[in-house]
Amino acid sequence: MLRNAVCWMMLALFPVSLFAADTNAAMLYAKGTTWVNGGTVTDSTAVFPGDLVQTKSNSMANINASGSNVMVLSDSLVTFNGSGVSIDHGSVSVKTSRGLRTTADDLTVAPVSTSSTEFDVSNADGKVKIMALKGDVSISDDSGTTTLSQGQQTTRDASITKKKRHNGGAAPAAGGGILDSPIVVAAGAAAIAGMIVWVALQSPNPASPSVP
Repeated sequence: MLRNAVCWMMLALFPVSLFAADTNAAMLYAKGTTWVNGGTVTDSTAVFPGDLVQTKSNSMANINASGSNVMVLSDSLVTFNGSGVSIDHGSVSVKTSRGLRTTADDLTVAPVSTSSTEFDVSNADGKVKIMALKGDVSISDDSGTTTLSQGQQTTRDASITKKKRHNGGAAPAAGGGILDSPIVVAAGAAAIAGMIVWVALQSPNPASPSVP
């Protein structure tokens, strides 16, 4: 009886732990040719913190996270990091009520309030352009933080940061091996748990060492 109770507890609790571990995941919907970590996505897929998203000149991708939506525009390379995105090059359009941040080189753009905020950020040719479409956003870098009011736009020079990146070597086109995927880790853990349960149920030995 004790053995069976432990088995049922494992089966009931294990999926809950998996769900809790994946709370930073999001869904990506592709329109046109899009890559995630170098693999082609033609329709939709889950993305996790650290995943690299790349679009071609004739494609776009929509990252739908809890309380936030990020449109990755054409010819862009961004990294999804759970609480925001980082732009290597290209443009994103952000709608968020969860304070989702966007970084581009040494700049961080974030909503000033927790209310629904919309803003665009582009990173190209050593220039970062920010436009506050709905609500105010803060812009932070090494020199401090300023506020960009709704309806305003600004352009910042990011050439210094780009020079540091180029001196350190070019970023890879895709990153993250299959063994790093949370899906693969979860599947492996589920297989191990299932094997433990199966062995426990099949064992001819009683739970107690005493023999009646």
